Amino acid sequence: MKFAPSAFNLQHARYIIVNDEDTKHRVYEAAQKQSKVKAASAVILVLGDTEAYLQAGKINEGLLHLGVIDQREYEDTVSPIQRFYEKGGESLKRDEAIRNASLSAMLFMLAAKEKGWDTCPMIGFDPEAIRQILRIPDQYVPVLMITIGKEDLSGQRARGYRKPVGEFVSYNQFQSK
Repeated sequence: MKFAPSAFNLQHARYIIVNDEDTKHRVYEAAQKQSKVKAASAVILVLGDTEAYLQAGKINEGLLHLGVIDQREYEDTVSPIQRFYEKGGESLKRDEAIRNASLSAMLFMLAAKEKGWDTCPMIGFDPEAIRQILRIPDQYVPVLMITIGKEDLSGQRARGYRKPVGEFVSYNQFQSK
């Protein structure tokens, strides 16, 4: 999801694809033994980098070296990003890691569907167990798990209730429905 939108183009998302059967079984155990994990062709863990802002300089260097921006513009871009995250503290860094990795995950799921794959986003897993199983460094937040495979249509059920647009969209100010 190389081109997924992200705040300040920091590209917070990291992906771990689990397709090894032994590792997948351990993930299945950590995911409350949900059948979708076992049935999936692969399980994808989407992580958010709480330290992505530290890469702002590296991410913007290309524009500097290509002459798209000058040194002043480079510094006027990078310094405010770093100050913003440092001022916001750990909760902002975590929120942004989750928010931006989620955007990337959604784009991944849409792209997978376009290619004929079915996906399912899942949050029912023990993040600390997943962290241990996949050796995830502390700076990364396990945001969600995505199972991917080909849908088995033989047991397909009708989709549950979906709210009408008028129940979750309002104009110009919040309106309760």
